[in-house]
Amino acid sequence: MRPPTILGKTTVPAVDAPSVTPPPLPAHAPPGFHLLAKPSGSTCNIDCTYCFFLSKESLYPNDKHRMSEATLEAYLRQLLESHRTPQVTVAWQGGEPTLMKLDFFRRAVKLVEHYRRPGQAVQHTFQTNGLLLDDDWCLFFKQHHFLVGLSVDGPRELHDTYRVDRRRQGTFDLVMRGWRYLRKHEVDFNILCTVNAANQQHGRTVYRFFRDELGAKWVQFIPIIERATEQTIRIANQGWTEQAGTKRLLYTQTGNLVTDRTVGAEHYGRFLIDIFEEWVRNDVGQVYVQLFDVTLEAFFGRHLLCIHAPTCGYGPALEHNGDLYSCDHFVEPKYKLGNIHQTHLLELVASPEQRKFGQDKRDTLTAQCRDCKVRNWCNGGCPKDRFALSRDGEPGQNYLCPGLERFFTHTGPTFNVMVQLLRQNRPPADVMAWVAEQDARQGAYRPCPCGSGKKFRFCHGDKAPNSPFSGVSRDLTTP
Repeated sequence: MRPPTILGKTTVPAVDAPSVTPPPLPAHAPPGFHLLAKPSGSTCNIDCTYCFFLSKESLYPNDKHRMSEATLEAYLRQLLESHRTPQVTVAWQGGEPTLMKLDFFRRAVKLVEHYRRPGQAVQHTFQTNGLLLDDDWCLFFKQHHFLVGLSVDGPRELHDTYRVDRRRQGTFDLVMRGWRYLRKHEVDFNILCTVNAANQQHGRTVYRFFRDELGAKWVQFIPIIERATEQTIRIANQGWTEQAGTKRLLYTQTGNLVTDRTVGAEHYGRFLIDIFEEWVRNDVGQVYVQLFDVTLEAFFGRHLLCIHAPTCGYGPALEHNGDLYSCDHFVEPKYKLGNIHQTHLLELVASPEQRKFGQDKRDTLTAQCRDCKVRNWCNGGCPKDRFALSRDGEPGQNYLCPGLERFFTHTGPTFNVMVQLLRQNRPPADVMAWVAEQDARQGAYRPCPCGSGKKFRFCHGDKAPNSPFSGVSRDLTTP
């Protein structure tokens, strides 16, 4: 959830459990990987319109979608056995993991402490919509040093467009209550924001809201891309919840159409640039935006985010019953690797099927991608989004390509300055002084570099407009 950045142990009683000898190290076993565990499957207590993961419930009909004690123990034991890196991340996601209740995660922490090897450090992460957070949850998170990801799509009017409950009511106020609990107990948190048709033209507004109103220091942006076919697009546009009188669709990565909620390809690039121009003038070294951080790392040949790495395959997803899938975005029958009750986790991650899945990311690039000037930073993006045609008509081009190419081209020169600063043993934050010099030299009334068409002074300059959306109370004393 939070990568190591170039810009910037809890002891619990052991549990009674048998000592298990790890299996022989499989060929091609990675030293480490980042697994997303879904203890409540796709079950959630809200009904986000764009959440196609809700449809995964149909993979396990007549199942209560709750991880058992046996699966919990097998998962954590095998995860810790599988790693030869000094740090292991135990990442909980959903659905909504708080539906498992707090005692489940108390048990998980005890199991981790029992099975981790001497010198093996564990980072606990937890992604939530925040609705069920309270004093007990946040005291637990603080005690065990959890990093909590809170899902927020921006100010109320933007967030409530798609992040709704089952009565189609917005969830903003309930999420902000959870945020206040996190702040009250000083829990380390970051913001996960989707980029969709509702907020795609409000990048700076969304970013400022997180920075100024929520006090966020870490933010990641996830583009919403919902694929559909000609046969499914009408139903898909209605959302992925159960529809009266209509058979529920199982979302799979098929089709070359997208829903009305999907972010526009060009809009995605402009959204990121809008934020970058604000960040690079004010917040380098103070606020960490995942994509900016990993892009700078890529200039040194280190790829910390699977989406823009040359290959992938080290981010599998574990369902509540122990089924392991190649990726969180490919939880569908074709990409099921096996079950950890039958085959050890490391054998599944090192399997030929999983290695091919990861290498196909590199081996199926279009000619346009292979010859692209930003390939070293983009690497064709996520395979789930490769359903468009290239400029030459070749299938398999990333849907987001126009926006990604625009973003990396626009920001490349500034990242190069940060690279030079680092090579001089200077902090990347010194780039802000360089940008200020460029702004002063070029003048306040030139076109803004973000490409908005507005004059710089009235866009990203000193007369930039305030957010058109209302904020939230800064009173943190009453969740």
